[in-house]
Amino acid sequence: MARFQREVTKSWTVQYEEMSFPAVQKGWVLPPDNWKLMDPFILLAEDWFKRGTFSDHPHRGFQTLTYVIDGRLEHIDNQGGHGILEAGDVQYMNAGKGARHGEEAVDQDIAHTLQLWLNLPDKLRTTDASYQDVYLEDVPVKEFEGGHLRVYGGNLHGLEGPLQSLVPITLTEVSLAKGASFTHHLPENYNGFIYMLSGDVTVGKNEVQLKKTGVGHLSYKRDGNEGMESDLSIRANAKSKALIYSGKPIKEEIIAHGPFVMGTMEEIKQAYADFREGKFGPPAIN
Repeated sequence: MARFQREVTKSWTVQYEEMSFPAVQKGWVLPPDNWKLMDPFILLAEDWFKRGTFSDHPHRGFQTLTYVIDGRLEHIDNQGGHGILEAGDVQYMNAGKGARHGEEAVDQDIAHTLQLWLNLPDKLRTTDASYQDVYLEDVPVKEFEGGHLRVYGGNLHGLEGPLQSLVPITLTEVSLAKGASFTHHLPENYNGFIYMLSGDVTVGKNEVQLKKTGVGHLSYKRDGNEGMESDLSIRANAKSKALIYSGKPIKEEIIAHGPFVMGTMEEIKQAYADFREGKFGPPAIN
C-alpha cells in the first residue's frame, strides 16, 4: 500500500502582543479556541518574560511541554523538584489531579519559551502530578544530507526520544541547510502541526510555503493505523529550523478555564474549590 502523503490543511502566522512587565511579549502559536481541530493539543503559547511572571500557580487535568528557545528557565514545584533549563531543553509536566509549580526566568535573563498544553483523557485526569526534564545533550540526533533532526518524543527514524508522556505523542526538531530536502515520518493517524522557528520552507504534498513564525496544520488519517507511517515532505528555501508535533487524538470534550482543563464545568468549579482549600499542597517556593 502507498504511504499516506501529508498536506498542510491550514496555515497562519503568529501575531504577537506586548505584555505588561515582568512579562514582555506573547503570541498564540495554537490559539486556545482551536482545540477541536488540533486534538490532543489544547494550545501553544510563545512567551518572552522576566522573573516574576510565572511564579507559584496550580494546574489540573492536562499536561504541558515547555521548549526553551532562548534564555534560562528555572522550574520549582511543591514536590521538591527544581531545575534550570537552557536553549533546546524541554520540560514535561503531568498536572493530573493537581500540580503546583513556578516557571521563572533566571537572574536578569529574558526567557523565551514555547509551552504546549496537551490534553489528558478523562481516565487519566486523576493521576499523580509528575515532571521530567529533557536536556538537549540527551536527545538523540539523526544526521542526513543537508541537515539533522532531534527526536525529543516518540519513536521516529530509528530513534527513540527520552520524553515519557502519558498519551502517545511525538516531538521532533528539524534543521535544514538552504536547498536541502527531507521526508519526515509520522504515525498516519496522529494529528500534527509544524512551527517554524526560523527560515523558509515548502511543506507537504500541496507545497505550502511557511516562513519564520509560520504554523501549518497537517492532514492525517482519522481512522488510520498507528503502526503505519505517513510522509511529510519538507524543502528548505533558506537555512531553516522547525518543530514538528504530533499526537493521537483523544476525541473527548473539554472545558479549559484559567489553569485547569476538565471534562465539565462542575469539575472546573471543584478544581478552584480544592485549590482554595489547600488540596494542591503548599506553595512552590525556592
